[in-house]
Amino acid sequence: VGCELWSATSYKLLREQALEIERWNRLHPEQEQRRPLVTELLDGGSGPVVAVSDFMRIVPEQVARFVPSRSFTPLGTDGMGRSDTRTALRRHFEIDAPHIIVAVLHELSLAGEIKSEVVSEAIKRHGIDPEIAFALHQ
Repeated sequence: VGCELWSATSYKLLREQALEIERWNRLHPEQEQRRPLVTELLDGGSGPVVAVSDFMRIVPEQVARFVPSRSFTPLGTDGMGRSDTRTALRRHFEIDAPHIIVAVLHELSLAGEIKSEVVSEAIKRHGIDPEIAFALHQ
């Protein structure tokens, strides 16, 4: 499965810029409507967007509505957990590479682009326990 990787240094600034453009468009209905940067960058692509943050998932989720043509799955560190390393922390909160892979594959499965068995195989291959408690409830 091919993918594109983007780095968002500030979801907050992307959201604020999008809100500013949304306001401008609303107040200038007869002029050519502008498009936010996040929309320009992500809306024209294909496949799902999986947006990951070392903060709560609400952080990347704040730009989701500005990418209307693609499925948007935010991942973040909602819940409680302490870890001795960043790697362990990311694994605990399911924002490490294996969980990102599974999130992408799951979205592709929902879109009918791959079979659900591919997702199950990835879960097994990466040693993910699907029955472990959600970090939000730990």
